[in-house]
Amino acid sequence: MIKIIVLLLIAYLLGSIPSGVWVGKTFFHVDIRRHGSKNIGTTNTYRVLGPVAGTIVLFMDVGKGYLATLIPMCVGIHSWYPLIFGVAAVLGHTFSIFDHFHGGKAVATSAGMLLAYNPGFFLIAVIVLVSCITITSMVSLGSIISFIMIVFVSLFTHDIALTIIALGLTFFTIYRHRKNIIKILHGNENLVPFGLYYWYLKYVKKSIK
Repeated sequence: MIKIIVLLLIAYLLGSIPSGVWVGKTFFHVDIRRHGSKNIGTTNTYRVLGPVAGTIVLFMDVGKGYLATLIPMCVGIHSWYPLIFGVAAVLGHTFSIFDHFHGGKAVATSAGMLLAYNPGFFLIAVIVLVSCITITSMVSLGSIISFIMIVFVSLFTHDIALTIIALGLTFFTIYRHRKNIIKILHGNENLVPFGLYYWYLKYVKKSIK
């Protein structure tokens, strides 16, 4: 029991690494918590510091969830239990002890957890996310839809443990994106500089001029 508690603590601490903050301060001398949406995740890092920094933070955040989920597997704990360690990393990412219990929105670290637990489901989530972003130009909307898709896929394949955890993370992600949802409903959500919706708006503005 003590071993499991220690490993869960390690998973939480691993997830707590504030990748965006560390990359921004170390290599760009910028605290991204003071810029853009002030979020420490991939999307804000991409907007504030550019694609190189954004990509590095993405891989780091995915890696946190991936490694945390592998921890129990390395000591012989299998079945659905690794998901609990992945959730510990997600909680660390969103409530980081290194960032006054603030953090990101749980998307990339959850993806890392899914990659370690079921690479096939991870691929489905990535395809859905990329497709949604390509159509809507909104990372927030794509992230939420990807979580919902994994709930249905895991339910369809009778992976009850993943269904329960994915459902919980879906509600949690929706809550973390509540401000984005309000912006989407009001038509002023931040868009990535590509995708069909972005190009459509750009064409409309150009036509008006």
